[in-house]
Amino acid sequence: MSVMDINQIKATIPHRYPFLLIDRVEELEVGRKIVAKKNVTANEEFFNGHFPQEPVMPGVLIIEALAQAGAVALLGMDEFKGKTAYFGGIDKAKFRQKVVPGDTLRLEVEIIKVKKVAGIGKGIAYVDNKKVAEAELTFMIG
Repeated sequence: MSVMDINQIKATIPHRYPFLLIDRVEELEVGRKIVAKKNVTANEEFFNGHFPQEPVMPGVLIIEALAQAGAVALLGMDEFKGKTAYFGGIDKAKFRQKVVPGDTLRLEVEIIKVKKVAGIGKGIAYVDNKKVAEAELTFMIG
C-alpha cells in the first residue's frame, strides 16, 4: 500500500490541468486496487457550462476520473511503466447521485483482469460513503 501526491500521479499518467481529475492516491496495490480522491471545486472549468444555474459534474467526467485512477494502478506495473492507458471500453455504467462543488469523490478501482496489453477494472465513485457512479472499464495499454 502506498500513497501518492499530485506530482507522483503526474509522473505516472500524462493527464494535466484541466483534465487531470485525481488529486491524491490514498491506497495503491499496483496492478490490483487503488483508492484516489478528487476534490470537486466551483472553479472547475466544466461548471461554466454544466450547468451555470445548477453546477453538476458531468457523469462522463466521473467515469474519466475512475479511469485515471485505474490507469495509475495499471501503469505502476513493471511491464506497463512509461506507457499510456487508453479507454478500450466502458460497460455497465450507472449514475446514482449528482456530484456538485464542495463534494469529494472517492474513486475506487479494482483491477479484475490483466492481459498482455489490456486490463479490466471495476470502478465505483463515492461521495460521503454514498455510491454516486460505477462502471466496468477496459484499458488498452500502448
